[in-house]
Amino acid sequence: MTCPVPGKIEAYLDNELSAHDDREITQHLATCPACAMAALGGRKLKLGIRRAASSAFAPSAEFQAKIRRSVAPRSRPSWLAGLAFAVAVLLVVVVLGLWMRPRSQNVLSEATDLHVSVLASANPVDVVSTDRHTVKPWFEGKLPFTFDLPDLQNSDFHLIGGRMSYIAQSPGAQLIFGIRKHQVSVFIFKDGENFARIGSGPKRSNDLSFDVKTWSDRGLRYIIVSDTNSADVDSLSDLLRAARQ
Repeated sequence: MTCPVPGKIEAYLDNELSAHDDREITQHLATCPACAMAALGGRKLKLGIRRAASSAFAPSAEFQAKIRRSVAPRSRPSWLAGLAFAVAVLLVVVVLGLWMRPRSQNVLSEATDLHVSVLASANPVDVVSTDRHTVKPWFEGKLPFTFDLPDLQNSDFHLIGGRMSYIAQSPGAQLIFGIRKHQVSVFIFKDGENFARIGSGPKRSNDLSFDVKTWSDRGLRYIIVSDTNSADVDSLSDLLRAARQ
């Protein structure tokens, strides 16, 4: 049967679909590796374009002088020339601001991309185990930090395994949990400059129609990405926090 999704992926990535179509494609991506990879490729292309303009713009002295000469006729008063220059610089900054994406969003988008890669992979984890006492020790010596995993016996979640992951070139753990027919990625990194703009308090976002939640706890950065409902994400968040107490 011909897959109906590929022709809609571009509109899906641009949030141009109806709520029904958006939800239908989100569910389809969790079961179709080909479409998931196509969505990931499109997502990375858009992110790459935005990153090209993500560096802060600071006009050089030579650039400022050139603008002054071009916008200020010699007959105008000096204050008017200064005003014209300020307007020109403001315009440049505003235009660049439309293209720039906050670093925090880039970090969360990288986590979303990694989650989509897991959904599309035939071998999503490096260590396969439902036992937290097997998964946690596997990361020893591979990460510059340690972390605690929750006891899932009285919850709807089950541990699938884990893998090494990298965000902004920093190593971290990507843990895969299952709940019903959904997979949830939990990223654990050492909190630092890469996550500074996110802040330490809990935050949520919706990236590529996935629910993303992040927070900082005692020097570690946690990011949860899943297409399950927000209540499930909050429940797993509570279990992870309880494991750190």
